[in-house]
Amino acid sequence: MTPQPTLVLDRVLRVLQPLVRLLVRNGVTYPVLAAALKRVFLDAARTELATRGMARTDSAITLLCGVHRRDVRQLSRAGADAPAPPAPLGLAAQVVARWMSEAAYVDGAGAPRTLPKGGAAGSFDALVAGVSHDVRPRAVLDDLLRLGVAREDDTGVQLQGGGFAPRQGFEEMSWLFAANLHDHAAAAAANLQGEGRFLEQAVFVDQISADSAARLQQVSVQAWKQAFKVVMAQAQERFDGDAALPQAARTQRARFGVYFYSEREE
Repeated sequence: MTPQPTLVLDRVLRVLQPLVRLLVRNGVTYPVLAAALKRVFLDAARTELATRGMARTDSAITLLCGVHRRDVRQLSRAGADAPAPPAPLGLAAQVVARWMSEAAYVDGAGAPRTLPKGGAAGSFDALVAGVSHDVRPRAVLDDLLRLGVAREDDTGVQLQGGGFAPRQGFEEMSWLFAANLHDHAAAAAANLQGEGRFLEQAVFVDQISADSAARLQQVSVQAWKQAFKVVMAQAQERFDGDAALPQAARTQRARFGVYFYSEREE
């Protein structure tokens, strides 16, 4: 019988295959990744020790994750001075989410309307103001235009594509890539360890033609649009309702996503 650590390593290596291809394509070599992984192992060991209620000493961290005590000390000192990473895309993503889900901004079929830029209710400026009064609507629009998420012409402002999926701006796309894959992996790992019962399902079919695969992608996009409307409406309702609660009661975050992938069978 194959030991569980061996099984886990084998499965994780398979998950890493497309990620390593991404690293290689972008000039990130194995030594660079190996050095960077020390901090990932260090953080994971600290979290595991805290979960077990154990002291997070350098020796305990080294014993649990294998990172040398010298590196643990150096990384700990460096981490204490490191600024927290920014939370990108938050405002723009909220604007797009409301644009796709609120009755004032969709047509009779539920599709995002072309919005007049300025004016009263139902305009782009009103949409942004409903999310935040701290940022000028023009600044948000410029960002959406830069990312390829929206288009502006004489008729007004139009949402491009099926949601917040930037076609421009590698940094913004990489943030979405990391956030989506992180939470998908976190849900799957929690389920595998028996620590959670998160939704994590997929439909699989093989031995089909390229035309059939393309058709399945079209069907999947339509299914996502319907699911988005249902989940986003409930998410907005919960967010607005929970705004009256004290900060200490609003500690949870949630993400709902979908994916589709096809390739030639080896």
